Parts: sequence; structure tokens; C-alpha cells
Amino acid sequence: MDRWSSHIGFILASVGAAVGLGNIWRFSSVLGQNGGGAYLIPYCIAVFVFVLPLMMLEITMGRRFRGTVVSAFGAVQPRLRAIGWLFCAVSFLILAYYLVITGWTLAYLLFTATGAPVTFSMFTGSYEPVIFTIIAVLITGFIVSSGVREGIERLSVVMIPVCILILLIMAGYSAMLPGFSAGMEYLFTPDFSVLFHADIWLAAVGQALFSLSVGEGILLTYGAYMAQEQDIRKAAFVITLADFSVALLAGIVIFPVVFSNGLSPSAGSELAFTTLPVAFAVIPAGRILATAFFTVLFFAAMTSAVSMLEVCVAAVDEASGWTRRKSTFILTALLLLASLLPALSYSAMHLTLDGIPLLDVMDETIGTLGLHIAAILLAVTFTWFVPQSVFLTEIGGASRLNRLIFFICRYLVPAILILTVATELFTGVAFTSFTFVHAGRHISSLVQVEGVALFAFLVIAGCTVIGWMRR
Repeated sequence: MDRWSSHIGFILASVGAAVGLGNIWRFSSVLGQNGGGAYLIPYCIAVFVFVLPLMMLEITMGRRFRGTVVSAFGAVQPRLRAIGWLFCAVSFLILAYYLVITGWTLAYLLFTATGAPVTFSMFTGSYEPVIFTIIAVLITGFIVSSGVREGIERLSVVMIPVCILILLIMAGYSAMLPGFSAGMEYLFTPDFSVLFHADIWLAAVGQALFSLSVGEGILLTYGAYMAQEQDIRKAAFVITLADFSVALLAGIVIFPVVFSNGLSPSAGSELAFTTLPVAFAVIPAGRILATAFFTVLFFAAMTSAVSMLEVCVAAVDEASGWTRRKSTFILTALLLLASLLPALSYSAMHLTLDGIPLLDVMDETIGTLGLHIAAILLAVTFTWFVPQSVFLTEIGGASRLNRLIFFICRYLVPAILILTVATELFTGVAFTSFTFVHAGRHISSLVQVEGVALFAFLVIAGCTVIGWMRR
């Protein structure tokens, strides 16, 4: 099995998996929709109390079983290999529409660099989104086919420091804008009254889970390539802190630009491709700033996309015995087909389901329901069906902190995630923090009915599997 070339290689690759569109675009838009600084309190708690322990569990199980998501679940119980393939399916389908948005970032990078006056409505009213999606898929496939060290690690070692450097330079520029004080007040001044609203807490958990790429099998796969002597707790904390810092840095860049131009900070999914381009067009050196911003978005999107494809390639490679290049070629070809449908939903064809763009439907179901259920299955499997002693031995001993981490993953994380999924499904309310392009509507009755049916099916299936395993 491949290994990372160094400890820093693993950390940068994991930071690359975590730092994506969820940090730079979605975090700022969600924060704007949830009262600014007030959102930071539940978000910090969600990140460091719930999601960080789950990250440690996932990395620990990856290193312990030294395999893919399929073989790791199979090592617990052969019947659970199916759950590993479910993880692959979720990652693959999320990646199918994630690469559409990655294509948008590449397109806007080229538009801003060349000075082309293209609006988002003009862009999505053509077939250009399909072309840029195909380009994004091919780039992702090429990087993964190059291997863990030569492809994924090399990409992360270059792109993550570049992203952080560009954000720091942009933050320095934003500090000179007239809206900097207003932006910082909005970002860091909490409105404590909203903390009594349950939805903001559930939204924070959802955003933290997606932002850190936890519960998807990515860090389990990356953990399998990790050196035995590396400290998992320290590595996970560094990854989490880096991810959180990039999100805050993006807010420091974005909100002064928004407030300097009298725009709405709660623009939501329109923030990156509609609101900010308008602002960049009228500020000094705006074209340079816009090019830098979309460079960061594209780099961040690519490092996350590569990590999702790696989950699937590693599993197929292990199960089939094919070479990495053959597995990647076949999955990339399938990904090209799968990504065409969500790409066409934001194109001149306007492909919809029940009146909703297909990309939005995939985002609300697979990207929300699928991701949360996968995280629940991961937490339950590796805490209820793997002895606590296995976790404690692998992570470094039976200390109180390690026992607390295991307790949180065993009881609190599944409970919070089940509550989150049930709230959305049975109330019909869609949390905008869980989605990329959702405009704050209620989810459609079609999506809700299918979601409830799937949720009930998975509960019954889960109970059946537990019964089998206890025989």
C-alpha cells in the first residue's frame, strides 16, 4: 500500500481534503445567513466538540485497518463491506456535482483573468458549464492516477500553501477598504439572542461536518497511508485548526468587500458568482483581486475533489486488482457521464426534476442526507462493533481524553446527526448551510417523501444488520 512521504505530507493532504468550497464560499454565505458573528459560537462548538473527535476516530480506524473504506468495514464484520461501498457511492455522487461547481470556479478564474464581462446568468444560459465540468473531471482524474505521493500529496504541498498565501495578501488588501470595520464587526460581533434558535446549532453541525470532510471515508482512506509513529490527535487538531483558520480568513477577505460596496452579506449561494464579481468590478485593483479569489476557490475545490475520487479509486483498485491508472481511467469515464446531468441543470438546457435543478436535488439529498447517514454509520460501526481497547491502543493509550473522544463518537455524534437528519426530513425545512446552491426554499415534497422513505429503509436495514451481527 502507498504511504505519505512525510508527516507534513499527510497533514497537507488532509488539510487539502478539508479546505474546499465549504470553507471559502459556503462558510461565508452561511455565516451571513445566520446572523454573522453569532454563528461562530455554535460553529466552534460543533467543530471542536463533535467533529474533531469524529475525525480522530476516522483517522485512527484507517490506520488501524490499513485498507480502504470497503476493507475497513469488512474487517469489522464481512457483511459490513456493503457499507463501505455505500461510502464510495456517496463520495462519487457528491463528486459528480461538486466538479460542476469546480468547473464554475475555473471558468470565473479565466473570465476575471482575461477581463471578460460575463455574468452568472449569461454563463449558465450557455453550454459553457458543461465544457468546464469536463475539464475539471479530467484534471481530477489525471492527478489521482499519478498516485498518492506523486499526485495527491504533490498537489496539496503546492496548492494549500499558495491558497493561504493568497488569502493573507487579500486580507491585507481588505484591511484598507472603507468597509473593513463594518465587515469585522459583522464577522466577530455575536448576537446572543439567536443562540436560542435550534436551527442555527443544527446548521453549524452540518457545515462543520462537510467543511472538515469528516464521515465521508476520505480521512479513513488517508489514515491508511499514515505513518504508525505519527500522533493522530496532534495531526487531527492541526488539520482542524488550519481548516477553521482558512474559513475565518476567507470571511476577513469577503465581508469588507461586501460592506464597502453596500451589498448584502446574506446573499447566500449567490455570494461567490454574483455578489462578489459586482463588488470586484468597482474597487481599485478589483480585477487582480477577483483573479486571486477565484484562483483560491479553484485550488481549494481541486484538492477536495481529488480526495473524494481517491476514496473510490482505492476501493476499486483493492477489490479488482487493477492498476491505479486503470481504476482511475474507468472511474473518470463514469464520472464524466455522471457529472453531465448536474452540469446540464445549470446550462442552456436547464435540466430539472420537479421544477428544481438536478444539481440542487443531488445537493439536498446525496450531499445532505447521504453524507449525514454515512457519518452516522461510521461512528456507530467503529464504536459499537469495534472494542474500545482497539481505538485506545491505536490512538496512544487509555487516557481520560481518549476515553472521552470515544464516548463522544459513540453517543453524542450519532444522536446529533440523527436529530439533524430527522428535523430536515420530517419538517421539510432545508438548512441552507448543508447545500451549495440552495436558495433557502423549503425542500420539495418529492425530495421530502423520498428522503423519509430512504431514512426509514436505512433504519430498518440498520436494525437488521445489528441483528445479524449479534447472532
